[in-house]
Amino acid sequence: MAPQKTVKRKVAALPYNVRSAKAGKDKNVEPLFERRPRSFGIGQDIQPRKDLTRFVKWPKYVQLQRQRKILRMRLKVPPAINQFTQTADRNTAVQLFKLLSKYRPDTKQEKKARLTAQAEKVAAGQKVESEKPAVVKYGINHITSLVESKKAQLVVIANDVDPIEIVIWLPALCRKMGVPYCIVKGKARLGTVVHQKTATALALVDVKPEDKQALASLVSAVNANFADKEDSRRTWGGGIMGSKSIAKTTKRDAADARQIKLN
Repeated sequence: MAPQKTVKRKVAALPYNVRSAKAGKDKNVEPLFERRPRSFGIGQDIQPRKDLTRFVKWPKYVQLQRQRKILRMRLKVPPAINQFTQTADRNTAVQLFKLLSKYRPDTKQEKKARLTAQAEKVAAGQKVESEKPAVVKYGINHITSLVESKKAQLVVIANDVDPIEIVIWLPALCRKMGVPYCIVKGKARLGTVVHQKTATALALVDVKPEDKQALASLVSAVNANFADKEDSRRTWGGGIMGSKSIAKTTKRDAADARQIKLN
């Protein structure tokens, strides 16, 4: 009988997932830094921090503040209202509030102590100076009468008065009467000068002789930035669109330009 041939049988190949696992094990693994993949399933690893600002239900007053700001950017703003967006620069504001702080009115306790001291002097038969101290005037009606009578030497107006109709006419009145005026940031900042929560406007009527030079330099700076600047009073504001709207408009203009070229 002829000898039988021996046939070598091939072993079946390993499944793909087993092969990839074995091939991965053969790679050089860094022993110092072990790979620890995280799983974010329920009850697993802690989720990474996310910015949830858009999902927060903000209080109504915060929503109104933000909507008002966006509307003022989007809508066309008349020049009479837009002039309140252009306020005094930082250096001028610092010098202004330094001067105003010297003429702060008395608090209730200080006024009571001053009047009590005067009454005691009168009772003792001494001569009392009845002149009122030079202080900052506040109150929109009081300031209006001071401007109309041309007694005010400098008027300071807040830029964030709400409703704006309370002070919208005051710059025009100051220009008509030849009274220097300026617009500064923050009705609350003006309020701190006169011991109030807020103040729409302040006025300086009298100053001491040593402060006249400081007031004159302030008035010249203020007139250059406000009363003598006609362009700022005739400029419309607003009309600033969002990033999505600007991108959409740019895309549409580019498409129109391409269409014109083709034609």
